[in-house]
Amino acid sequence: YDSRSATEGVNDVIKTPQFDSMDLVIGHVNAREARTLANAAARKSIPFINATYPNDAGVTNNPNYIMLNPTLLTHCNGMYRFIQKKYPLASVVVFRKRGVQEDRLQQYFEDISKNTASVPLKIKYVTLENLFTPENLKEHLTEDGVTACIAGSLDVAFGQLLTSQLSSLYETHPTVLFGMPTWWNVTDFTKPEFKHVEVIYSTPFNFSDSNAIVSRIAADYKTRFYSRPTDMFYLGFETLYHFAHILHLNGKNLGSSLSDKRFRIITDFDIQPVINPKTTTLDYFENKKLYFVKKVNGIEIAVY
Repeated sequence: YDSRSATEGVNDVIKTPQFDSMDLVIGHVNAREARTLANAAARKSIPFINATYPNDAGVTNNPNYIMLNPTLLTHCNGMYRFIQKKYPLASVVVFRKRGVQEDRLQQYFEDISKNTASVPLKIKYVTLENLFTPENLKEHLTEDGVTACIAGSLDVAFGQLLTSQLSSLYETHPTVLFGMPTWWNVTDFTKPEFKHVEVIYSTPFNFSDSNAIVSRIAADYKTRFYSRPTDMFYLGFETLYHFAHILHLNGKNLGSSLSDKRFRIITDFDIQPVINPKTTTLDYFENKKLYFVKKVNGIEIAVY
């Protein structure tokens, strides 16, 4: 079904008899559609896989709701642990701008620091004004070793400006910059003004050209359609393949078979129950697997 159809949108589809007979729903959705489909899935006991939208959409107490694109909190948790492991002695600075979303990001990191089982990172939070300069950054960076910087905003334009300013300081103040999951499709990092800085960002999907299956699919796609498949194609292909096979073998009760790895194609999903801390009940399932992609001069050099 085309969720953008002018004549048969999501609200129309869920009212049809055909929807009642579905065994599985996979959606490329926005926030409103995610909540609508999740509520319908709960009422009709149909597993709904939200393949793309990285938000719980306010859904609670719904074992039929499965998120493949993790929440921002999950990304922050993963990034925090990654820095603890790879840069345990580095100075850590979160550069942010003013904003409600940025306040929420900072609160996430502060809460993670309070609850970590390992030695907490010593994080400095720096709020930058608009059109900040390299001088505004320099005083917060160390000349003795590498500073681990975090772009504390989902605003890609802010992240690009931060990257270019850090690049201009690289000779005297080397840095590694951790970006947000919104950076996964940014291509501008190949430009000269972004050179030197190691950019690392988290993503739940790993469609690297170095993967043999990705290369095979890309070659077949090019033969058939004379173009290159997008990440959305890979995601749609592996989501349908993986979960349709699980459905075929185990039926609609996907919750008991979400750890089944037999039909993994590219992405190594790690789907875990999310428990409501207030009610101690299951709110939904969420993929907790994150890959960390390192790029220098816009070229992918490592995936962790």
